[in-house]
Amino acid sequence: MSKPKINTEMIGALDYLEKEKGIKKEIVIEALEQALESAYKQNYGDKNVEVEFNSITGNIKVYAVKTITDDEEAVEADSNEFMSLADARKLPHGQGYDIGDEIREEVTPRDFGRIAAQTAKQVVMQRLREEERKIIYDKYKTYENEIITGEVSREDKRFTYVDLGDGVEGAMGFRDKMTNEHYRVHDRIQVYVTKVNDDRRGPQIFVSRTAPELLKRLFEREVPEIKDGTVLIENIAREAGDRAKVAVYSNDPNVDPVGTCVGPRGSRVQAIVNELDGENMDIVEYVKDPAEFIANALNPAEVLDVIFNEDKPATDTEDSTTEEDGEEQAERSCTVVVPDNQLSLAIGKRGQNARLAARLTKYKIDIKSASEMAENDQAAEDEPMADSEEDTENSED
Repeated sequence: MSKPKINTEMIGALDYLEKEKGIKKEIVIEALEQALESAYKQNYGDKNVEVEFNSITGNIKVYAVKTITDDEEAVEADSNEFMSLADARKLPHGQGYDIGDEIREEVTPRDFGRIAAQTAKQVVMQRLREEERKIIYDKYKTYENEIITGEVSREDKRFTYVDLGDGVEGAMGFRDKMTNEHYRVHDRIQVYVTKVNDDRRGPQIFVSRTAPELLKRLFEREVPEIKDGTVLIENIAREAGDRAKVAVYSNDPNVDPVGTCVGPRGSRVQAIVNELDGENMDIVEYVKDPAEFIANALNPAEVLDVIFNEDKPATDTEDSTTEEDGEEQAERSCTVVVPDNQLSLAIGKRGQNARLAARLTKYKIDIKSASEMAENDQAAEDEPMADSEEDTENSED
């Protein structure tokens, strides 16, 4: 008996995929058999067929699958699906068949080798592309929520594209671009990976220069005490490209969190400012006392007093940190009193200082000068007196 001919090219391709690309033979063979079944049905019309691929020789056989029945009408109506019991028992070793059994009859066409080779090539190439796409996706998925350096490659109406390597581009939308920056092709920039999606055309990677998390990662990189957990970032409020406020605190009473983040002669914070093209940084100390924290957040303005809304008692700012608590946060309000000559400084240009402080502390902040507050207090005192005089006049009448 002669040895079966081995399809060395096919076996070699399967070995390559398994050893070099990590794609198991079984996965490729299953996909190949399904593709060959479709190819056979398309070219030869039979619907009930199975393709069997021999993983040792690489040879391919096609089998017609029929159900044995005693219904002659069913056999006449669809001989591709049914075989009579009498015909089944005429086959070699067919005496053991019974009604309801399935019989597999080889129907491999002589010219099927050409179709099989073409189909196999398509399947192998498809599996290669899928695996390469998966490898790239898995790699960049690990970069999600991290900083990565890339090179500006092109721009259209929707995105600025950043070449991240491996032939992969990150897409930076309009809201993720800093307004003070203008990108040119080949500019090298650092971006924050906000999302990585798996798409059949390849992984979709979205990056940002405006995300507050980018600032957090830059501080972690520049300040070892943040990286090791000695100093922690409580919150960040940022208007990208213009100004940001960062609230920090220390787990070690001997470590000054603000000074640590600023660095010797401002070197640490200056490195971050340079990376963000001149974005101003206010680093403030986070404390659990809301009044003190709000005063710190309004830096560089001096704060004389913080008066909380009586309907919503002051609580630790840690109690409300989620987006879902938006309505509750809106009720957390206070009035801040500052010296008359500090009012514009506390509010900031176009209200920026107050706005960032409100985001940082999660309190709605109403800023009043000391003289305005005194006038309001005086008016409040005079109002009951006027009412009392009016009541006296009414009683005399």
